[in-house]
This record gives sequence, C-alpha cells and structure tokens, in this order.
Amino acid sequence: MHWTDEGYLLSKSNFSENSIIIEAFTLNHGKYSGIVYGGSSRKQKKNFQIGNKILINFISKGENRSGYFNIELINPISPFFFDNKKKSACILSAATLLRILLPERQLNAKIYNSFEKFLNDLKSKDWIKSYILWELALIKDLGFETNSIYTDFKVNNSSEIRKALLFNKDLLMKNFIVPNKLNFPLYRNILEKYYN
Repeated sequence: MHWTDEGYLLSKSNFSENSIIIEAFTLNHGKYSGIVYGGSSRKQKKNFQIGNKILINFISKGENRSGYFNIELINPISPFFFDNKKKSACILSAATLLRILLPERQLNAKIYNSFEKFLNDLKSKDWIKSYILWELALIKDLGFETNSIYTDFKVNNSSEIRKALLFNKDLLMKNFIVPNKLNFPLYRNILEKYYN
C-alpha cells in the first residue's frame, strides 16, 4: 500500500535511537500514524514540530498494517509562534484534541479545512476567537448538536475569553472526554490559565 498526501503533525514519540513514530492528520486519509526512519536526526528534527504542514509518502505491506512515512516540510507553522506562549499552547491543544478525538484512518475533510483555517488565523488579531470557534465547529462536526452552541460571543477581555473556553471545555468533557475515559489535553488547561 502506498499513498502521498498533505497533512499536519499532531504528535511524535521516540521509536528507536534514530527513528520516531508520528501521528498526522491528512487531507485525504484522515488521521494516520507511521514510523519515520531517521526522524530524530539533526537534519530532520526541525521538520517535526507539532502543527507543521508536511507532505507524507506512506508505505505499508498491507491496508491494515502499520507502515512508515517519508516526510517533506511544506510549511513550518509552529516556529513562527515559539515566542508566543499562548499561541503555542493553542496549537498544542488543538493538535491533541484532534489526536484523541478523531477516529483512525477516517476521512474528515471538513475538520481538516477548519483546522487549516484556524492555523492561518493565528496570525490575525482575533486569533483566540478563531480558536474558540474552531473548537465549537469540531464539537459539532464530531456529531454533537445543540442549540446551546453559540457563535455570537465577545472576547474583548480575559474574563470573556475564559468564559468561552470553559463553555467549550464543558461540552468536550461531557460529550467526549468523560464518556470515553480520555485525558483532557494538558495544553488546553494551560491555555485556559493564561486567561485567569
């Protein structure tokens, strides 16, 4: 089995001395994991920042078998925000939510496009509102419909931002995290604390 697709890096972990296992959210293949041989080398390390857009070549011996990735960097997203703790926490929070909530190998073009838009909006003045709206869209796209989901809210100060983040957190906890016995993303809690 072989395919090529674009995607965003959601997680990485060490596999061997020189290799890593990554999870990526791809446009046409959904969330996928694979081994990157030489991924921890000095030459490749910079490509594997959470949130970076990458070109993935996936090779496997069978459709349901694990395989390995060859990676090329398309767009280094995360390095632009290394000096901004709030935006970095936002990227890590969003990536973790996708990693724990999306089913494996299932196409989710709508969620992919909204995630891409959110990453592009990080450069805008209203980036935190874009993140909050992205979370609401994710909740809806994962099948939770409610009239209480609102989009007409103000985020002019820390109190209003915190209120919106807590509203979303409550929806995530009740509908996904608690029923599936998942851990709520660490960086989502960190992001919330910035608005105490």
